[in-house]
Amino acid sequence: MRKLLKISSIVAILAGVILVIGGVWGIRFTYKNIVQEKIVTPADASIPEEPVRGPFTLKSQADIVREHTLKLTGGKTYAEMSRDDTNRNIWITATTLITALNLGILSYAFSGLFVLLGCISIWTGVVFWALSRNNK
Repeated sequence: MRKLLKISSIVAILAGVILVIGGVWGIRFTYKNIVQEKIVTPADASIPEEPVRGPFTLKSQADIVREHTLKLTGGKTYAEMSRDDTNRNIWITATTLITALNLGILSYAFSGLFVLLGCISIWTGVVFWALSRNNK
């Protein structure tokens, strides 16, 4: 039993370290790619005139892109327009931008989850290690 706990603790700690490193890398990767786009939320956004960096400013920018697009198209979405409506092209661009912004939010969320799960795994490994030392 003691050997199993030691092996399990090592595996849990290694898995945790890998998850934490991967999560931190994901957060850094997302941040770096967002910053290079130099996006600033407009004055009428829920978070006005701020550089887009994290999940809250990403959401604010995505929401205002949708709001502006609805104003430009008279409140109609892409699916509500006729095929010959030239405003459909505006929705194609807006949908691309909104999707990219929302994927940034998801990237932050999943990376944060990896860090959390990595920390839990490391803690589990530490507990297993302590149990292996007490189990004789």
